[in-house]
Amino acid sequence: QVQLVESGGGLVQAGGSLRLSCGGSGIIFSIYDMGWYRQAPGKQRELVALITSGGSTNYADSVKGRFTISRDNAKNTLYLQMNNLKHEDTAAYYCNAGFSRLRLEYWGQGTQVTVSS
Repeated sequence: QVQLVESGGGLVQAGGSLRLSCGGSGIIFSIYDMGWYRQAPGKQRELVALITSGGSTNYADSVKGRFTISRDNAKNTLYLQMNNLKHEDTAAYYCNAGFSRLRLEYWGQGTQVTVSS
């Protein structure tokens, strides 16, 4: 049974920082491309940051220079360090694992990030 479990969300003031974590089980974590997505009320889910199995990273323009995605394959854990948070970063954040060759994709249940202005 595959599980992705996010943690680390919460309420923070604008300009503050949070670190999200996503623990994976039931998959060979190291071979998956991993990503963080977010969805604000009334908006579509959007990609925040992606890290491939090889360690390459990609970020949404809105978070470049403020967010850092990383992974620890030995711990089966994905991270998102979020600095200089803005009110518009308020959303539910979801962890995603993808293995395109077999068209496998899994989602976590989400963790809420609320940034007060």
